[in-house]
Amino acid sequence: MREDVVAVLTNDPAARSAIEVVLTTPGLHAIWLHRLAHGLWRRDRKLVARVLSHLCRFATGVEIHPGARVGRKVFIDHGMGVVVGETATIGDGCLIFKGVVLGGTSMERKIRHPQLGKNVVVGSNACILGHIEIGDGARIGSGSVVIRDVPADATVVGIPGRVVPPRDGPRAHVEGTLDHANLPDPVAETIRELALQNENLRLRMARLEDALNIHAPEAVEDGPEPSPV
Repeated sequence: MREDVVAVLTNDPAARSAIEVVLTTPGLHAIWLHRLAHGLWRRDRKLVARVLSHLCRFATGVEIHPGARVGRKVFIDHGMGVVVGETATIGDGCLIFKGVVLGGTSMERKIRHPQLGKNVVVGSNACILGHIEIGDGARIGSGSVVIRDVPADATVVGIPGRVVPPRDGPRAHVEGTLDHANLPDPVAETIRELALQNENLRLRMARLEDALNIHAPEAVEDGPEPSPV
């Protein structure tokens, strides 16, 4: 519990003291209630666990199935609308913002939910669906829909989610935990690169025409159409 409080103080600049965190942080309350429900679930007290989970949802706005596995130092920030499925796993040190869904895509009774590694950051309203692996240190941008595995330390944005350049690459724009206001857009970057290439080709063609003394034909003014013979 001490680790959980420290995780809140570390990741939430609005948190001013430990006592304030303990009394006023719904995401922290959701984690603690889930740990109780998960313990009951593992002891085959499944109905009681589900009832406790339901009460947790009512009290905090966070819905975590008691069968889900949640690691240490996990922080759910502004957790209203967070949904975590039965077979999901959230690794140590993960940071989850409001509206995140870790959902399933199968009706089979098997592992059907996302498996998050350690220190993963999931932006607000992101959906991670199916039995997929999210590598350690990955970042999921706000509003993204992720349906494929994500490698470690990757940043994913968009619908469907696309991996953007590595954080240490020359085109990286994401620093710190997750700069939501400056997330790169891989589609927009591709369009800009194509436009730049097109402009470079146009300039090269113009220089070639000048060197060969080739000029485009002048436009002919519109006049009366010739009468048919």
